Amino acid sequence: MKKISFLSLIALCFFVSCAKDETESSGSAAVNTTANKQVTGSSANDLLSDRKFKSLVIEIVYVNGFEPSAAAINNFVSFISARTFKPAGINVIKRAIASPGNATFTTQQIVALEDANRTKYNSGTELTVWAFFADGKSAQDTADGVVLGTAYRNTSFVIFEKTIHGLSDSAFEPNRTLLETTVITHEFGHILGLTNFGTALQSNHEDAAHPKHCIEKTCLMYWSAEVGGGIGNMVSSGSAPQLDAQCIADLRANGGK
Repeated sequence: MKKISFLSLIALCFFVSCAKDETESSGSAAVNTTANKQVTGSSANDLLSDRKFKSLVIEIVYVNGFEPSAAAINNFVSFISARTFKPAGINVIKRAIASPGNATFTTQQIVALEDANRTKYNSGTELTVWAFFADGKSAQDTADGVVLGTAYRNTSFVIFEKTIHGLSDSAFEPNRTLLETTVITHEFGHILGLTNFGTALQSNHEDAAHPKHCIEKTCLMYWSAEVGGGIGNMVSSGSAPQLDAQCIADLRANGGK
């Protein structure tokens, strides 16, 4: 059995928007993109509550051949629905792009790909999230562990789908949909501000040894790198790990369910 070390890279070197507004052309209209280019966790309340945004669009872009499973995306939407207030609904838009030709991706390269390919930005009472499924590995991979996903902006995350393919669906390896679901929802948990990442703690449950992660080993937001079988242990029950009561309490205090 392959050892799977789950390194959830949460972009501690944050990408901050420029002082002046950034705009992109969309047909004949200019679209202000600044609100979607802030630090990870800073839009947690906007995502969790319906105070400002009533609906959510998830723009999923994947490299040809690396589309996430439909079941994993359904699980992702269910996760969002269970924790957020979006009375006007959650809409998923998916499309494929050609391979950028990268064997590995730095966060800077992922940001450039988003800037070149993202089409949906906040508008009116509609909030948008970008998710990219890459056909290469993270440049942060080491001999001791691999990065499966990175939350790097307030409404942006990447899943290293090629790495997930290499760690799933073979004998003694996790089911791919189960692994995708775990990584996707974990990264989105960071965008929701967990743990102590824009959503304030209601109890002392941040792992001091692994900041921005929950100390509870069974929680979705637990840092599982190099712990036994890594993420393999977290999904050994045959179902994706869930948020523990302390993380849910944090989200509820910040406007969520």
